[in-house]
Parts: sequence; structure tokens; C-alpha cells
Amino acid sequence: MTTHSVLVQWNHSGQVDVANNAVSLVHQWTFDGGITVDASPSPFVMPLRSQDAAIDPEEAFIAAIASCHMMTFLTVAEKQRFVVESYQDVAIGTLGKNAQGRTAVTDVVLKPKICFFGDNTPSSAMINKMHKLAHKHCFIANSVNTQISIEPND
Repeated sequence: MTTHSVLVQWNHSGQVDVANNAVSLVHQWTFDGGITVDASPSPFVMPLRSQDAAIDPEEAFIAAIASCHMMTFLTVAEKQRFVVESYQDVAIGTLGKNAQGRTAVTDVVLKPKICFFGDNTPSSAMINKMHKLAHKHCFIANSVNTQISIEPND
């Protein structure tokens, strides 16, 4: 078993939208490797308290799912002796109501576009099989209730 940590930190910076009585919720995430990024609420959810250039939790959640799937897929492909030249995914998440009526990221659609190197290119059926295997072994996907769909972009 491994543990992972992140420092989440916010300080009142004096940035207040007086007309709307809204304090900025821009804050920082510092990861165990030392990188720090700005984070804030989604501008679609809390526009007055967010920063467009910052990462929001919804984006980070979707990115974590897509990133885990990609890394697992690359490992599966490698074990099958396929060489991936590039992998790109425009993942889309939907904020909606879950079964309990609470707001949640209810669906994530992964749309990976994968280019293989050389003549050893898997069939569409094999690519789908590798995606299913990657999904099965992606520990982030195994940790959430969100419906995750994979729509390969061949």
C-alpha cells in the first residue's frame, strides 16, 4: 500500500468582490514532488470566486481519470508488444445529479486518439480489448462512482 499527499492552502488575499460579498477562493495545490499550481472553483460554478487560468477540482478529477487510463493503456499496449507513438485524449466530464440527488461529476467520456509506431498496429477489436483491460486496472476508475465511457478516436 502506498500513500500520497498534497498540500492545499488558501489565504485571505484581500480580494473581495464587495458588490457580491464574495471572497476569492483561489488557492494553491503543492504536490509531493514540489510543483505548485493555482486552483479555484470552476468559473462555470462560481464565476465571482474563481480564476479562469487556475485548475478547478472538476478538471483535476477528469484529468486524473484520463491520465490513469492513459498510463494503464500504455502499459497494456507495451505488454502486448505494441509501441505507442502518441496518445491524446480530450476527456469530457458532465456535472449533474447523482442517484442521491447530489451534484456530482456523473459521467466522464474518454476520447483517446492513439497512434502506433511501425507496422505492428493492433486491430480496432484489439484496441477496444486493451481499453477494457486498462479501464479494469485503472485504480482511479476503480475508486469512483462516476460512469466512465471510452470512445476511441481511431
